[in-house]
Amino acid sequence: MAASVGCDHYIRSCLLKAPCCGKLYVCRLCHDAEENHQMDRFKVREVQCSACLKVQQTQQTCQQCHLLFGEYYCDICHLFDKDKKQYHCQPCGICRIGPREKYFHCEKCNLCLAQDLRGNHKCVENVSRQNCPVCMEDIHTSRIGAHVLPCGHLLHKTCFDDMVRTGAYRCPLCMHSAWDMQNQWEEIDKEIAQSPMPTEYQGAMVKIMCNDCQAHCTVPFHVLGMKCTSCGSYNTAQDGGLIQLQQPEQNTEPQQHDQQ
Repeated sequence: MAASVGCDHYIRSCLLKAPCCGKLYVCRLCHDAEENHQMDRFKVREVQCSACLKVQQTQQTCQQCHLLFGEYYCDICHLFDKDKKQYHCQPCGICRIGPREKYFHCEKCNLCLAQDLRGNHKCVENVSRQNCPVCMEDIHTSRIGAHVLPCGHLLHKTCFDDMVRTGAYRCPLCMHSAWDMQNQWEEIDKEIAQSPMPTEYQGAMVKIMCNDCQAHCTVPFHVLGMKCTSCGSYNTAQDGGLIQLQQPEQNTEPQQHDQQ
């Protein structure tokens, strides 16, 4: 059985010998936090047993004291950890937390996604190779899970949760709505119906572009929002100034009264 040791990132009973500097660290993340360079996990060739301190070739069990270094071991990533139903995805090139049967690898997006997204997501080629647009940290190799937006772009799940909490409802990359906003659009409908614009703006129109369906249309101007006539979204952007429709001229001549 593996001893209950390790670091904040992994539970394991060995230290990795960094191929770059020869120093011993529990994991590559601990190494990277202390050094001015990064450890290449794939080039690790030696580990040190945490019990007998024997330095040896990477393997799951100590060759001297037979201590189990980790319930899970990948001889490609040289990942030791407790059993989290991990599996190594060959196309991704790294280990993922499973179980494997609950995920599939999307060839176009080039990452593993939950099975309920099979045929039910918008593919963006090599999307995980981009950094998270909120925290600007790597997504593909991150230990933080990714959230797939309706537009196909990815965010770290923690960043998506922050968006929900703060009410930021649009994808930072393409401005598409990040979740179903139908209830919010209906509330704006009610607010606009109860808030008529001042007389000088009544009849004013404006050109807009919808961030959700990409439609271009001309709609009534309102400070609370301009609604797309194609999909009903208020996630729109004004394109140009106001188009002031000509108001009917009022008759200002004095009325003639019949003489008696």
